[in-house]
Amino acid sequence: MEIKGDELLQTIQRAKDGNQLAFNILLDNFWNSVHNYQLKKLQNDNDAEDITIQTFSKAFDKLDTYNKKYKFKTWLITISKNIHIDNLRKKKSSIKAEPYKEKDNEIYHVADASPTPEDKIITEQNLAKLLKDIKQLKPKYQEIINLRYFQELSYKEISDKIGEPMNNVKVKILRARKLLAEIIKKS
Repeated sequence: MEIKGDELLQTIQRAKDGNQLAFNILLDNFWNSVHNYQLKKLQNDNDAEDITIQTFSKAFDKLDTYNKKYKFKTWLITISKNIHIDNLRKKKSSIKAEPYKEKDNEIYHVADASPTPEDKIITEQNLAKLLKDIKQLKPKYQEIINLRYFQELSYKEISDKIGEPMNNVKVKILRARKLLAEIIKKS
C-alpha cells in the first residue's frame, strides 16, 4: 500500500532532511512499482533488481530536485527508465568497441565468514540461525551484509571494495536488511 498525499510529501521532506526512517519508508513503498516496471522490460530479475537499486540510489541522491507537481512514483519510474536507456547505450558502445569479447558468467564470491571472538559470543545467541537466514538471500545481498555487519566496513570501504557508488551500497544494504527481516519473520 503506497503512501500518498500529505503523508508522502512529509516523508519526502523528512528524507530530504536526512531521516533514515523516511528513506526506508520510501524504499518500502515504491520498491515493487519500480522493480515490476523493470521486470516487465527486462524479463530478468537480477537486471531488474540492479536497475531498481540504481534508481533509488540516484533518486535519494537527487531528492532535492523532486518537484511535487508530479507524482513521486512517476518521478521514480522516469529515473528508472533513463537508467535503463543509459545502460543500453553503454552496452551498445562496449559491443562496438570489443566485438570479440564474450560475456562471462559472473561468479559471486562471498567473503569468508570464519567466526572471530565477537562472532563466537553471537554464535551462542543464535548466530547459526542468523547465518542460515542470510544464506537464503541472493549472493550479492549476502556479500553486502557480510561486508557491513561482519567485517564492519564503512559505506565508503564497501563502495571501493565492490566498485559501486556509495548510494548504491546504501540502497543495497537497506534492501538486504528488509529482505533478511522478512526471512526472519517467516521462520
